[in-house]
Parts: sequence; structure tokens; C-alpha cells
Amino acid sequence: MDAHQHTLENPFSMDENCTNCPALCETRESLVHGYGDVGAEFLFVGEMPSAGADEAGVPFVGDAAGERLQYILGELGFSRSSPESTEPDLQNVFLTNLTRCRHPEREPTDVEIETCEPYLNAEVRMINPQIIVPVGQRALEALAFDYTTRRVESFDVEAEHATTIRGRGFELVPMVELDRQTDEQTEAFVEHVTENVFGRDYRQTKGRRGR
Repeated sequence: MDAHQHTLENPFSMDENCTNCPALCETRESLVHGYGDVGAEFLFVGEMPSAGADEAGVPFVGDAAGERLQYILGELGFSRSSPESTEPDLQNVFLTNLTRCRHPEREPTDVEIETCEPYLNAEVRMINPQIIVPVGQRALEALAFDYTTRRVESFDVEAEHATTIRGRGFELVPMVELDRQTDEQTEAFVEHVTENVFGRDYRQTKGRRGR
């Protein structure tokens, strides 16, 4: 965790009582802002909080999908806690979603994603990561639109899983949705990051401090 950071949960003190999406306010258990190291070089972005995350108030925890991601973070040296932890001890990684609230019966609408976009944009701007990991097709399309020059419809998360896509100021390393991800895909992602991201100088010339 960044030396000047006091908390991993919602470290940028974003609005904890947001009511911008009335339909989601009625169904959410928690408003789930980002969690992790504000000086991170790696940013993971999902579509929306899972049921476990909605209950815990922390992205990517509280269920089998969250445990899979926490296992991955442990394998990559980003987590110093067990995959079952609902308050993981993270370093050099930040976790967030396109939307902050969960509807238990449907995916977020385009309007809801657009409404939440300022939160994500602020996190990206303040963290200034080197590598962004879109988790799932919806996150990949949203981030590809903002940070690459390719047509959004050309992206397929199944085909792009565990590959590196050079973007505008960032590199994207897409990941298949955690609840659909096979053990083989999980290991392929860990292997790709270990060998093809860690194994070279992935840092862009963006004035980042040494770590």
C-alpha cells in the first residue's frame, strides 16, 4: 500500500451515499467504490459488484468468483491475504468496477454505466496505472473505447484473454469473466502476466515515481 495511504477501502473518499441511479439504490446492499493501493501499477476493472462484493462493500470478494481473483492476485504477489478474505491486504493493485451498485436481477444499463463513469475516470486519473485488466466483455468494450484506437466491436474477451493490447498511455490485459473462467484460463492469465508483463519493462514514460 502507498506509504501515505491510510485505508484500502474507498481511499479517495468518494460519495458513500450516491443516489444518482434510483433503481440501484433500491436494490443494493452496499455502494462499492474502489479498493486497493492508490499508487498501483495494475488496475482491475469489472462490470458491476458481485453478490458477495455487494454484501461486503469491497470489489471482487465474498464469493467463488472473488476468491478466484484473489487467488490470482496472490499468485502475482499483489495480495498478502487468503483468497477468502473480504478485506484483502493488497499492494501494487487497485480493484474497481464500471458501476458501484448491484441489481440482483440484471446487468447495469448503458445509462447506469455512463452515470458512474466519473467515479472510474477519477480513479484512473489519480492512480495512473501502467496495466489495466478489463474483467469481462462489458469492461473490455468500455475501456477499449476510451484507451485504444481499435473498433470496440473488434474485441472479444475470449480471444483476447491473457494477451496484452497496447493502448493510449496504458496496456490492457483482458480477462474472461470470473464466474465463467476455467482453471486453465486462470493459470494462462497468471502465466502471461508473470512471463510477458513482469518479464519486461512494462512501465510507460509517464513521470511515475520509482517503486
